[in-house]
Amino acid sequence: MVMTAVLSGCGSMARGWLRAILDNPDLSQRVRLRGLVDLDIDAARRLAAEFELGDVVIGTDLAAVLEETGAEILFDVVVPPARSTVVEIGLAHGCHVLSEKPLASSMAEAEALIALAGQAERIHAVVQNRRFIPGVRRLRRAVAEGLIGDLTAIHGDFFLGPHFGGFREAMDNVLLLDMAIHTFDAARFISAKQPQSVYCLETNPAGSWYRHGAAADAIFQMSDGCVFTYRGSWCAPGQPTSWESRWRLVGTKGMITWDGAETFEATIAGKEPGLLPGHVAVDVPAAPEDARTLGHASVIADFIDAIGRGGAPETVSSDNIKSLAMVFGAIESARTGMPVSIAA
Repeated sequence: MVMTAVLSGCGSMARGWLRAILDNPDLSQRVRLRGLVDLDIDAARRLAAEFELGDVVIGTDLAAVLEETGAEILFDVVVPPARSTVVEIGLAHGCHVLSEKPLASSMAEAEALIALAGQAERIHAVVQNRRFIPGVRRLRRAVAEGLIGDLTAIHGDFFLGPHFGGFREAMDNVLLLDMAIHTFDAARFISAKQPQSVYCLETNPAGSWYRHGAAADAIFQMSDGCVFTYRGSWCAPGQPTSWESRWRLVGTKGMITWDGAETFEATIAGKEPGLLPGHVAVDVPAAPEDARTLGHASVIADFIDAIGRGGAPETVSSDNIKSLAMVFGAIESARTGMPVSIAA
């Protein structure tokens, strides 16, 4: 089955999407890109030339391009304030829609988009590509198989100092809204637990080149008594963590650490006499299903598979809203200085 697609939003993020599709033999045979849309038509033309998309329809009017191409899929890569309008147009034209994160700019907006997708009987999903990398899949498997017993705590650290320029440096709540959702969603996925409440302190440290909210510390109460802590900064000079965060998982039998790259360490309690029993190293199992560890390509493939078979992809918006609720709960807690209940 070959599906026709239009991509809306031809900025830098779109390049990652196109590489994922065109460099993956399976996807390149299943997706036919028929249109590019951007308010800056020259940006769309440059993208088409860069990826040698000579036969695509290029325009500034999304509805017109969808009608001209008869697209079945809309890839939504626009900036967050434009997301709701773009998704609404895509669904109204009968498209299944795969969006960049975040799902929406508010919980009410997210709920409205989910309702529209249901009414249109179309799939709306979000690119949470961190779910589809080997390290996150390995942690998920280790927890599910009980390697360290019952999970009691998850800790994620994220410290980098990227100079993006553009819209991010002018955003409110830039770390929580634009980046932390990756770690929040991964924590939900790894633990298979749901958020219940959050307390968060958000700051914009001295020396920050962002307008607002470049750092945050949050404590989430998850289901089954599990706790998830997040410490993050997007204006942290010096040695960075991985973009995937640095992780420590604590269970009733032991712990797993992951540096966000290649290094895993899993240990369970030893049997040494005295105050501390020591520890014994154990192996972290490999990620299951290599085909589902290709980041963007695996998200897109999962989305297309769901269209073909029926049912929901892993990152369907009706589930992803639970990760978005963590973001907006953290933002509300930071604003009020109080713990906030999370329900999604």
